[in-house]
Amino acid sequence: MNRLKKLFALEKSPNRSLMAIEWVVLGYMLLTLIIVLFTYTKMEHPDAMIWGRLRVGFITLALWTVYRLVPCPVTRLLRVLTHLLLLSWWYPDTYEINRLFPNLDHVFAQAEQWVFGFQPALVFHQVMPGAVFSELMDLGYAAYYPMIAAVILYYFFKRYGEFERASFVVLAAFFIFYVIFIALPVTGPQYYFPAIGMDKAAEGIFPNLYDYFNSHNERMVSPGYKDGFFYHLVESAHDAGERPTAAFPSSHVGITTIIMLLAWRSGSRWLFWILFPLFVLMCFATVYILAHYAIDAIVGLIVGVMMYYGLMWSTRHWKPLKTFK
Repeated sequence: MNRLKKLFALEKSPNRSLMAIEWVVLGYMLLTLIIVLFTYTKMEHPDAMIWGRLRVGFITLALWTVYRLVPCPVTRLLRVLTHLLLLSWWYPDTYEINRLFPNLDHVFAQAEQWVFGFQPALVFHQVMPGAVFSELMDLGYAAYYPMIAAVILYYFFKRYGEFERASFVVLAAFFIFYVIFIALPVTGPQYYFPAIGMDKAAEGIFPNLYDYFNSHNERMVSPGYKDGFFYHLVESAHDAGERPTAAFPSSHVGITTIIMLLAWRSGSRWLFWILFPLFVLMCFATVYILAHYAIDAIVGLIVGVMMYYGLMWSTRHWKPLKTFK
């Protein structure tokens, strides 16, 4: 009960300015709003995109106001969790912008062929089609958001002094990835291979589809054990929010790499080692279910490490929050 009271205890010297994550959100919102306005006549849903951004801005300012009225750990947590949840809106939004630009899958599929001599995404699930292995892959992929939530909440309850910094690193990394996805229209095998024909993909023939995905978003059904619980979980998530976007580099691998580094930094080795098997499964699952080319996952790992150290360095002078413990 005493700990619960501390969660709602008013801070003696609250920071009444916007949090860094909110400046990141507003900055990304402004950047993409400018793009939408300049390409308004080419957009399919420009009005919805503009109003969506205004709603996000309103939500951000409303949560800030609530914190100013009741400055306590819980209202601070609410600001962070809300923007984590809003990522599910921002992600498919990248498709609405990058669909205007020529598709680049043929470049990345050809690079994959040059590096490996074949398409790992085509071969992986064929070599390991078993139900148990398939469910492990889907488990890893489905663990994406739970892993993020686990580390963010661990910092809130156990390392509150670094909670805002850890949240900033994760949210800022997401929006850096989103900027990359807008600039690099790559859909990944699950969209590109069915569009060109699975036979051509197997033969190593990768035609340029130009603006094909501006008007097509058909996705192939994921391979694996179709009666599996985690298989259905992943497919349902894809049906709800997946779009032909965001393949290179893999943000799933990149963000979970950052999450693992934050877990290690937290000092909790049990947290790190509990998440580590899920992280490994995640890295392989992105290729197994055809969401990414193998080079997407490899570069995602590298970029995730670079983002972590870059963002941690940029916040090295931040003062820790006063703990409520």
